[in-house]
Amino acid sequence: MSYIYFYIQDAIMGKKVVVIGGGIVGLSCAYYLQKDGHQVTVIDKSDMKAGASYVNAGYLTPSHIIPLASPGMMAKGIKWMFNSSSPFYMKPRMDMDFIKWAWHFNTSSTKKNVERAIPLIKDINLLSKDLYTQWHQSGELGDFQLEKKGLLMLYKNPKEGQHEREVMIRAIDEGLEARQLSLEELSHLQPNLNREIQGAIHYQCDAHTSPGEIMERLIEYLKEKGVTIKSGTEVMNFNFEGDVLQGVITSDNTFTADEVVLASGSWTQNLSKKLGLNISVQPGKGYRINVHRPTPVTLPAVLMEAKVAVTPMRGFTRFAGTMELSGINHKIRQERVRAIAKAAANYYNGLTINNEEISQARCGLRPVSPDGLPYIGRTSKWNNLSIATGHAMMGWSLGPATGKLIAEIISQRPTSMALDGFNPERRF
Repeated sequence: MSYIYFYIQDAIMGKKVVVIGGGIVGLSCAYYLQKDGHQVTVIDKSDMKAGASYVNAGYLTPSHIIPLASPGMMAKGIKWMFNSSSPFYMKPRMDMDFIKWAWHFNTSSTKKNVERAIPLIKDINLLSKDLYTQWHQSGELGDFQLEKKGLLMLYKNPKEGQHEREVMIRAIDEGLEARQLSLEELSHLQPNLNREIQGAIHYQCDAHTSPGEIMERLIEYLKEKGVTIKSGTEVMNFNFEGDVLQGVITSDNTFTADEVVLASGSWTQNLSKKLGLNISVQPGKGYRINVHRPTPVTLPAVLMEAKVAVTPMRGFTRFAGTMELSGINHKIRQERVRAIAKAAANYYNGLTINNEEISQARCGLRPVSPDGLPYIGRTSKWNNLSIATGHAMMGWSLGPATGKLIAEIISQRPTSMALDGFNPERRF
């Protein structure tokens, strides 16, 4: 019996795994795969020094239980379609992938979808937060920032406050820690707020990090552990025989593989077409401004009316936000950046973001699925392909959990949570 056990273990361990994508999801996959004893190569077309994994707000957000595809979102998108500085901007364009995505996004924006998504989003966020905590406690990645001060949802409009109270009540029902703050409590936790602010919800279940330092240290750690990192390398096609992928063809070389993980974010749909798949994602561009000087910000916060995230990171304060659906491009729209800066000044007394700081704004493309849930798992077409993408605005929060789940799939172990809701071939 023991001989058979070790034979099976030998058969599933030590595979050659190619991970396509070097963001937090791809690197997390590599982290847990190498822990399982696999030979891992990470391929990314960029220099792996910028993008969505570097410019996000750094939130770990069990509180964000409502998916982007929720009632009213398409109406807001249409309303704001011709206002390029609006928080949720869809650029009109004749692109069939976008048109199909928009149709499915609209049909997914229902109460039924929200109810289905809430427990899934909560569970995978809690799993991922625990894994970030394990990374922090292990010391493997050094002393990176991980602070569990929660997240403030600041509102000026009573209607926004009422909506967030409803979310808070549902979050509490799901076992998450949250409470509504009085103005006195809010002033104590976060001084120097504009008098127009009516109140806040404090999600104590949330945490925050500085993404750049974790990405840098994760890459260093993986290299030390023997993971091959191929940046500046574009995937062109695939070798296959029958229903098995045998290699990944890049601009530089062909990499043989026993397993392939497609974690290529906003580029996933184009690559998946080469495999006869349709993994529907649209790039949702977000922006960030870093302020490297003292600010009044003491706690992470979302400025609800402006949809701007504010994070006190190690050595600077980050202001991030907007969801711009305008295709794959890295054009910085100054009107959107200035809207973020204006919002910051309208919520915090004595805070002004200057022109130099605005000029240094950067953007990243977040892969958005039509129903707001990620794609995690196998496909029926290929025996050795795993998909890990579509996380929308939760990519940073869900990176480690996604990596662990993919490693469990490839190593043929029971997964840490059920994956049916994340099926890459689900219908919308």
